[in-house]
Amino acid sequence: MKTSTRWMTRVIAVCLSFAGFMSSAQATLVSTEQVAASEGVSGAAEQRAHVEAMLARADVAAALQERGIDLDQAKARVAALTDAEVAHVAHTLDTAPAGAGDVLGVIVFIFVLLLITDILGFTKIFPFTRSIR
Repeated sequence: MKTSTRWMTRVIAVCLSFAGFMSSAQATLVSTEQVAASEGVSGAAEQRAHVEAMLARADVAAALQERGIDLDQAKARVAALTDAEVAHVAHTLDTAPAGAGDVLGVIVFIFVLLLITDILGFTKIFPFTRSIR
């Protein structure tokens, strides 16, 4: 009994000595803007400025002119968008792949789709495929 008391006393002494090394946590309120800034989320004003900056680029203005769209009218429409719509447009601009209107990509996609449906036996378009059915 005496050895177990000594052993328990030593364990408690070690635990209490390590308790001094523990640091306490500081809790403060964090604003939504601070969280958004740390996550890289931009506000509505920054997104609107990003979309307007894209319209100000020479290549974008030339592409709009080729399609018969007046640049001033496009800027007026961007100014009339709601914050949610501007966020959607800015996200689309940031995530859209370059050359998304590529005809070759669409043709390859259709070919692969028809090839898969041929192999699965839903269609019979290509003579070089055999159905798994």
